[in-house]
Amino acid sequence: MHSRASLGLKVAAIGGLLFLHLPILLIFIYAFTTEDKSYQWPPPGLTLKWFEVTWNRPDVWEAFGLSLRVASISTVIAIVLGTLCAAAVARSRFFGRETISLLVILPIALPGIITGISLRSAFSIADIPFSTWTIILGHATFCIVVVYNNAVARFRRTSSSLIEASMDLGATYWQTLRFVIMPNIATALLAGGMLAFALSFDEVIVTTFTAGQQQTLPIWMLEELVRPRQRPVTNVVAMVVVIVTFLPILGAYYLTRGTETVAGQGK
Repeated sequence: MHSRASLGLKVAAIGGLLFLHLPILLIFIYAFTTEDKSYQWPPPGLTLKWFEVTWNRPDVWEAFGLSLRVASISTVIAIVLGTLCAAAVARSRFFGRETISLLVILPIALPGIITGISLRSAFSIADIPFSTWTIILGHATFCIVVVYNNAVARFRRTSSSLIEASMDLGATYWQTLRFVIMPNIATALLAGGMLAFALSFDEVIVTTFTAGQQQTLPIWMLEELVRPRQRPVTNVVAMVVVIVTFLPILGAYYLTRGTETVAGQGK
């Protein structure tokens, strides 16, 4: 039996949701306003003009392209390294295993400004010029953690008897990887990759310390707010960022839903 929620609990839940999502709704509304210099409420009028203006701004496309490249490459690096780390930690027994696991997840636990300063100092000491690759390396530090957490949990729920049975039946290591291991962990890797992409695409703090003179889309938005010229353009771009980051998160949710059990678990 399921007891009905009390009125107070319902009001608290609705209030929490409104607190979280009303600011996002305001961004969407101001993307259509006719006022271009201030956030006047209610908007004096509605227009689609700012979408055309945004479409024709080359600086927006340049920042969007950089964010897309950085997020894509960071995600690929995170999937490869995160999966290898997860396999080593979940499937092996060795001295210092838990310490290594802690070190892998540490970057996402540290404040972003600490990660950013440490990376900037390391690049300066190594005399590495700031470029797209320095941004990618910075983003990969926390993207790896997202993939690792998803993969290690799935590895631990996948029975080792499946792998042993496959090898006993004459399968090679690569056949076992392809037909036994990958089907069990594929959704976890894809979900982790989607979350990593979303985190990388809208990251600001670490990017500020590793980008040099380059501008990803979130950095572009930040500078536009500091030096406002056409405020609704910033809101249009913010809508794009919301959509681009929301879709991978939604996909990751549906991919991992109902995966509490995996093949061979508990056997």
